[in-house]
Amino acid sequence: MIEINDVVVLGANGTMGAGSGEVFAAGGCKVVFLARTAEKSHEGLVTAENMARAQRIADRISVGTYGDELEEVVAKADLIFEALAEDIELKKTFFARVDRCRRPDSIVATVSSGLSITEMAHGRSDSFRRNFLGMHLYNPPNVIVGTEVIPHPETDPALVPEVVRLLENRFGRVAIVTADKPAFAGNRIGFKVLNDVAILAESHGVAFADYLIGPYTGRAMPPLATVDLVGWDVHKAIVDNVYANTKDEAHGSFALPAYMQRLVAHGHLGDKTPERGGFYRRVKEGSKTLSLVLDPQTAGYKDMRDVPVHPIPFVEEMRRLNRVGRYGEAFKVFAEASGAEADLARRVILGYVSYALNRVGEHEVVASTRDVDRIMAFGFNWAPPTALVDVLGVRTTIRLLEGLQLPVPRALEQAAQHPDQRLFREPHVNLGRFFAG
Repeated sequence: MIEINDVVVLGANGTMGAGSGEVFAAGGCKVVFLARTAEKSHEGLVTAENMARAQRIADRISVGTYGDELEEVVAKADLIFEALAEDIELKKTFFARVDRCRRPDSIVATVSSGLSITEMAHGRSDSFRRNFLGMHLYNPPNVIVGTEVIPHPETDPALVPEVVRLLENRFGRVAIVTADKPAFAGNRIGFKVLNDVAILAESHGVAFADYLIGPYTGRAMPPLATVDLVGWDVHKAIVDNVYANTKDEAHGSFALPAYMQRLVAHGHLGDKTPERGGFYRRVKEGSKTLSLVLDPQTAGYKDMRDVPVHPIPFVEEMRRLNRVGRYGEAFKVFAEASGAEADLARRVILGYVSYALNRVGEHEVVASTRDVDRIMAFGFNWAPPTALVDVLGVRTTIRLLEGLQLPVPRALEQAAQHPDQRLFREPHVNLGRFFAG
């Protein structure tokens, strides 16, 4: 049984490093934050204090730099947690340093959101490779508990369930194990949907796309607002990685739209570049703040008031029903609605169900439908795919998938033999958390 009491965080000044360090400290570990400079490490400590909303979290956190301190603190650590920039060569450079001074039994983990765990372990010592894995926490880690544990072929098999146990029982995570495939499970599924909506926005408009695939369909936020929050650079890195390194049934969904390519090149990264914006932008005009929305056709921004989205009857009816907890009735409206808008919405949402459940299998990303459900529910705060099947009905779901010429997952073919049995069985989860009015 493994124990983790001393943790080193590399890249502690970033949001993921500071947030993950806060999780470990809150779980009772002594944590050392390392960054390029003492000032950067201290910035990470302040971020961790703000996340914890308590200065006392600093009682368990000390700070340092990548100078001589790295070797000293790594030698004492039970867990070396890497949260550097998503640059595989940078990560490998630091892992070479870590390998020279770590204890043979210490665990080394990367918070990478989708880079190859196998490639990062290449060339390292036998004990490093046996004790190395991905530990992908979601941002912000102090709020979002979904976590992916990603072994590579040489990870000690006995280590994986122990890490899952520790993450869940001590650090309050909801952890799943995924295969070492591009973007793992949550980001591969989630960013497929986000990019589908970005593609839709090119011809139908940003505000319309976010309204049509809005929270009423089982998302915490409108999709394009989510891309702005995550960052266009992160979005691009994830979809480019999947597009280049996978060839599945939805390959085209991962092609970044040309208008996004151009805007990223000009520094439009979403919320992290407020002066340039992303899909949305806010500007000061005198004493007022104007909300602007991107026009993908011109790459310019328009006042939101000049691009009103006219209410769509089936959307408004679903929102009304969701508000009073009548989710089955709401999705009956979704299934039966007529018109081009309903067809577009069904293609995106049923595409999510199909793609997610087709990532389950012996040679796929996860072993069970519950794994997909848990990471989408607790990593993205989206309605899990089987929860959507339950509110639609399994046979209705299959009929809609066939009508859209989307692959019917094997799990649904099996479930159709027992249509009265619910597929989503996560205990203590109220479906109302996913469906907004």
